[in-house]
Parts: sequence; structure tokens; C-alpha cells
Amino acid sequence: MDARPALRQNDYSPIAAPELGAWSPALSVSVVIPAHGGQDKLDLSLAALAAQTYPDHLMEVLVVDDGSEPPVRLPEIRPVNTRIVRVRDGWGISNAVNTGAKAADGEIIQRLDADMVPCREHIEALARWHHVTDYLVTIGMKKFVEPPRVTPRQVYQAGHLGELFDLAGAVSSSTEATIAKTDGLRKSRNPYHVCTGPTFALPREIFHAVGGLDPTVARGEDTEFSYRLAMHGVVFVPDMDAQAVHLGLPAQHRDRERAVRAVEPYLAHRIPLRRDLRKDQGRRWLVPYVEIVLDVTDTSESVVRQAVAAALDGKLQDVVVTLVAPWSRLSDSRRSVLSDPCFEMRLMRDLFAHDERIRLIDEAAPTPAPTPFRYRGPVDVPLHRVTLERMIESAQKDLTGVLVVDLADGRTARLERTSALGRAVLLTDPGADLDDVIATTHGVRHERPDRFWPAPKQPEPVTIPAPAPVTVSVAPSEKTLLRRLKSALRPN
Repeated sequence: MDARPALRQNDYSPIAAPELGAWSPALSVSVVIPAHGGQDKLDLSLAALAAQTYPDHLMEVLVVDDGSEPPVRLPEIRPVNTRIVRVRDGWGISNAVNTGAKAADGEIIQRLDADMVPCREHIEALARWHHVTDYLVTIGMKKFVEPPRVTPRQVYQAGHLGELFDLAGAVSSSTEATIAKTDGLRKSRNPYHVCTGPTFALPREIFHAVGGLDPTVARGEDTEFSYRLAMHGVVFVPDMDAQAVHLGLPAQHRDRERAVRAVEPYLAHRIPLRRDLRKDQGRRWLVPYVEIVLDVTDTSESVVRQAVAAALDGKLQDVVVTLVAPWSRLSDSRRSVLSDPCFEMRLMRDLFAHDERIRLIDEAAPTPAPTPFRYRGPVDVPLHRVTLERMIESAQKDLTGVLVVDLADGRTARLERTSALGRAVLLTDPGADLDDVIATTHGVRHERPDRFWPAPKQPEPVTIPAPAPVTVSVAPSEKTLLRRLKSALRPN
């Protein structure tokens, strides 16, 4: 089977993981556990990891001590290759996970919380998929339980979690319902939503390629990280055999209203697809919704000015404009200002350099990640106010990877989905035609320009009303006046 199959959207049906216990693992796994106190729960987690079915020589465990007082220690029952990594700079879960990932030797990074007790097959269940292909993120299941009085020895010796915990009375994770409704995420439009920790596994190279977790995100760090993974082109695979219990209820159960409010600003700024969080008019966000890329090489400043004005004046305001030209060639050495051969480029640079919505770069990046959409079109065909909004609306109906608009003069404009570009980059060699792969993984669709560049409205016909009839008043004669006077004086 192709080791890197071009999977459609998030449908991983064409691949199959080996059966638990009936295969021979080969990839090394680094289990990264961020810990801040909670020694008793950590002892149970490590005892469960010591009983894993994954081979000892292929698994290491890194307990990342995030400033615990007193410092965490390694208990008697623990995996063979377990060590403590102390956080020296920064704090928080994201920083701790990144610290552990940097120190990890494994080919697979498995993130696990310090208050999780995984079943014996947990690591094996998630790791087996990565032996099939290398651009997956596997997600473990979890249920929330009140911590019972169990010992590490009991955890180590238990055959399954039901021997230790009341699974019938456990609180299921909301993500499990989403997974069930979307056929195991195969039909999910945004599968990254359920990859919220505290247990998932992915190739170490992909972890570092997307930059790890964001240490500046204090809440919702797993969701934000998973969104960037989606933009990178990965496929998310939940594994129902990777069961675990979370010791204690989540924070949302203690104060849901405050938990939701705490995470909102982080996700609003960093996940543009959360349109529900970007309803404030006139705002500027950290990650824009669309990057508008215009090649302005050998183009006059007046044409570019018109194109930029149109791009920034559309109904969709959540955009950034990237002007591509050999800007780095501009020298600030002595020159004749008016006879400068680079006069137009220099004029554009000086005109746009201080607008934070406009970027000047020599070459566009392979993808605009983490921005979810990119528009490319001729600079001399300015965007209509509704162009971007309608193109995205059309592409979102079936999650098309590239929407190509065939312009009347034979040229094209296109809207590219970042996750589709990321998938194509992962699956092809440099210089390959990405659209060929995107046609398989997400689809490439062509449409006419009429809807996206609607024709100007014709003025309503003006109807000139017919002139009103003119009434001419004629003064009465003397005889008529005398007759009226006599009639008025005649006695009744």
C-alpha cells in the first residue's frame, strides 16, 4: 500500500491500522507529561504507563516539572525509560509540553496529562496508525471520574480500567459525541475541534514543523495547536481502543461561564474559522481570515493603489494584502529620485510600508498558514466588494480545496484553502503541481465570474410625468357682475 496515500478531506477509511497485539512496532514513542504538583495522580499515571503493551525499548517517558513545589519525583512503579525534565524558562502547559518535546528522542510525540490513567493498550493503539502513514494525528478517548482510593500497584496490575474505576458512572467527554456523529471524524468539517487533549500523538517532525504549542495561550492551547495542525494538512484519527480516565472533573464543570470567557480572546485572535468570535465591527485580529496575494512586479503604482484600495474596502474586512515583487533589490544608496529606474516600486514601498494590513515580500510562502484562505488574482482586476465573501461561501459548501474563477479575458483568479495546500505540500516533492493532489484530496472547482464580480447595477429608468392641465381664469364681464349684484340684493 502507498505509505503516503492522498486521503480525501479527513476520511482515513482507505488506511487500516494493524490489530492490537498482532503486529510488531518499530517507531519509538516519547510520552511527554507536563506536571505541576499532583504527585499522587502522577504516580497512578506512571504506573499505568509501566503496564503498557508497547515495547519498553521503544518508549520513553518525560515528566516535565513545571515549577512544582515540592519538585515532582519519580515513584517506584514507572516505565523503564522515565526521566524528569525541569522547566528553566517560562511556565504553563504549552511551555512544559514544548520543553519535553525538545528533549524527546522518540519519532512519535505522545502528549499525556499528569492526571490521566490510560488503559494498557493506549500507547500502542495510537502509535499503530503512525506505522501506516506519517501525516496523522491520533486522538485518545477519555472519561472523567472522581479519583478513587487506588494504589499505583493496583493500577499496574489491573487488566482493564473497569476493574479500578466506575466507568458506568463516569462523565463522558463531549468530544466523543462529536466523533460518533461524524463517523469517527471522517465526515467532520473541522476535525481539529476534538483534538483538545489531554492525549494525542503525532510525528515529532510535524510537532516541530508547526512550532509546537503557543506558550502565550493560557487557555485553549490544545485547540489552537490543533488548528495549526489542520492548516498543515494532517488527518485526525480518533481511536476508540485508546481509552483513559481523567482523575477529576474538568474546569468547565466547576465554572463553565468563566471557562468559556477565559478561552474566547485566545481563540478569537488565532482561529479565524471561529467566525462566531469575530463579530465586533472594525476590529483587527492577530491571524487574518484571508491573505490577498498580488504580484505587482512591473506594475504601475496607480494600478496597485486601486487594487489595494478595493481589497481593503470589501465586505470582508478580516484580510491582509501581500504585494509580491523584488523589494529586497531596492537599495537606499545615493540615487536620482526622479530618474530612478525603480521609481514605481520605490513609490509603492513608501506608500504601503507603514500599513499593518499590507505586507511586502519577494516571494509568497508555500501556504499562508495559519491564515485559512488565500486569494490570488491579476492585480489589474480589482476585487469587487463581494468577491471574497462569495468565493468563500461557495468553497465552504463542499470544502473545495481550490476555487478557480475563469475570467473573461482567459486569465484566472483563485481562492485556495490552506489545509488543502498544506496536505499537498506534505504529499508532493518541491516544484510539483499542487493542484493535481488537491483535486484528489479536497477538489478543484471552476466557476464563472458573474457571481463574484457582479455587473454594476443599471440606473432605474427615469419617468417624466405628463404636465398637469393648465386652467385659465377669465375675469367676469361688467354685465355678469351687475347680474350677480342684483341677484344678491333681491329679497327672498
